[in-house]
Amino acid sequence: MKDKVVVITGASSGIGEALARRFARDGSKLVLAARRADKLKALRDELSGTEILTVVTDVSKEEDCRNLMDKAVAHFGGIDVLINNAGISMRAIFEDVDLEVIRRLMDVNFWGTVYCTKYALPYLLNSRGSVVGVISIAGHVGLPGRTGYSASKFAVRGFLDTLRIENLRTGLHVLVVAPGFTASEVRKMALNAQGMKQGESPRDENKMMSAEECADHIYRGVVKRKRQLVLTFLEGKFTVFLGKFWPSLLDKLAYNHMARETDSPLK
Repeated sequence: MKDKVVVITGASSGIGEALARRFARDGSKLVLAARRADKLKALRDELSGTEILTVVTDVSKEEDCRNLMDKAVAHFGGIDVLINNAGISMRAIFEDVDLEVIRRLMDVNFWGTVYCTKYALPYLLNSRGSVVGVISIAGHVGLPGRTGYSASKFAVRGFLDTLRIENLRTGLHVLVVAPGFTASEVRKMALNAQGMKQGESPRDENKMMSAEECADHIYRGVVKRKRQLVLTFLEGKFTVFLGKFWPSLLDKLAYNHMARETDSPLK
């Protein structure tokens, strides 16, 4: 990946931040996007030996996504890899949730991926590059208390799977990554039923896959041009397997698992 131009959204923390470090290690040129300018600056300063362009971007806004790709191309001359990593979560049952919460999740998780991919696509086709979508196991299996999150991640998977098929003859590489539970800010920033930030994670982050391990898997997936990654065994591969062959059993297991969370919204 040396000298490849890699655009990473949601780069200010978690998996996105770890991806920036991982691609920087092998000499990629980075375009880092997020809403928090101070976090982007700190990461750029840390990776001072890497060619980095930072662009403050709200991926829920189409014009921000167009601007991101325009600046990436103006600065580096093209795009080789786009990693759609920016995302937010929620924690509330559908009965209680304000519908604006679900709209926000769709705007960031789904439309953010669509907007960024749309404006990067001409350059990715030219470079026969890679577009990556970071979804979740919630994009394969419905997670109770996460209706908007699961819906948005299912939508991203459907969008990117279709994009892959449309481009079977163009050389475009499409990778859909479904991490299991990964230690990151996503649960602390999750929205409650009223759209306020949850603040504290309901899960033990120390027992989860690290963002750095997740980034390593994604990096290798891009290099090997894989089509799909389902990460972790029990909460990832085994869960997807159960969903195909014993869906009713998985429904019960998923409910019980999420109901055991601290202050679970499940009744």
